[in-house]
Amino acid sequence: MHARSALFDVYGDLLPDRDNRACVAGLVRLLDPLGISAPAVRTAISRMVAQGWLEPVSLPGGRGYAATAQAVRRLDQAASRIYRRQVGEWDGRWQLLVLEAAMGRALRSRVQRELVYLGYAELRPAVWVSPFARPELTEVLQRCDTTAVVTTVDDFAPPSAPLAAWDLAGLGTAYESWLAQVADQVAEHLAAHDDPDEAAFAARFHLVHEWRKFLFTDPGLPESLLPPDWPGRGASAYFAEEAGRLRAGADRFVTRTLAHD
Repeated sequence: MHARSALFDVYGDLLPDRDNRACVAGLVRLLDPLGISAPAVRTAISRMVAQGWLEPVSLPGGRGYAATAQAVRRLDQAASRIYRRQVGEWDGRWQLLVLEAAMGRALRSRVQRELVYLGYAELRPAVWVSPFARPELTEVLQRCDTTAVVTTVDDFAPPSAPLAAWDLAGLGTAYESWLAQVADQVAEHLAAHDDPDEAAFAARFHLVHEWRKFLFTDPGLPESLLPPDWPGRGASAYFAEEAGRLRAGADRFVTRTLAHD
């Protein structure tokens, strides 16, 4: 687990109820049970400040960092997807996005990563599709300094054309693989710590961290477009149950660790 990725998990999952801020010392203490060193934490913080995700603040416990407005928006949107809080009804229409600007390889790769994260798929070069209008799209295009023409389509010929833009078979296999291993992984993390609250924190943190990776591959398609035996449903149910079961102990550990911040 990389320190930068872990810090995104901390700010997205643990700090929203703590004003999205914490002391450096508290962050180091939080990530220590996960095997992340203090120098790695401080280096990751510096990079996240340079990238506009964190900003320095003064806290009672010493120097700290708060999530920027940009980060809070991104983390709130990610949390809604992680915990499947927004399962909207689909109206049967598709959003098409046609990128206008010519791009170099580096910018094109960045835009592709951002659009995939939002849940779009590339239907053909420079043409992207999504069953939902994504509210984050405008900010992403601005951040990437690019433009696009956006429209909606009611029908495709053939109707399966937009759905084929996603590798649902591969995604389904990934969910099956995750579900086959996750229970043993949770048990392993619980057994690795003597303190039960620290154990719950570590197990839940790794659980959320691994589940969060599906944000980059699962577009959050409407239920009506998914097969009846879709493995993502079982995986999501397991995640919600385990994350809820471990929450109380993890919260106690976080409260204790950040008590002086």
